[in-house]
Amino acid sequence: MSSARRAAQVLLDNKANDVVMLDLRPVTDMADFFIVASGTSDTHVRATAGHVVETLKKEGIRVHSVEGMEQGRWVLLDYVDFVVHVFHPTLRSFYQLERLWGDAPAVAISA
Repeated sequence: MSSARRAAQVLLDNKANDVVMLDLRPVTDMADFFIVASGTSDTHVRATAGHVVETLKKEGIRVHSVEGMEQGRWVLLDYVDFVVHVFHPTLRSFYQLERLWGDAPAVAISA
């Protein structure tokens, strides 16, 4: 969980909005955690996701897969044990991952 919390903290440090961490362990074995956040624009989404990748890489945590970085509407960072989703606000409200995974308890993130 410490790597997932670190990713969430990097999002907060880079002014991502509405950062939520969901504990998926009770509901699926796909990943342990989802971290969901919003950027204010496509550029902010890309920059914020990029900061997560670079910061964690410097700490020895490598991303397995990156999707959506070019468009900046929804960037998915797959770290296997946890997945980071950084959305443009309109797409976040459309897909509503927190509602879709509503059975997964939210985890407090220290600011």
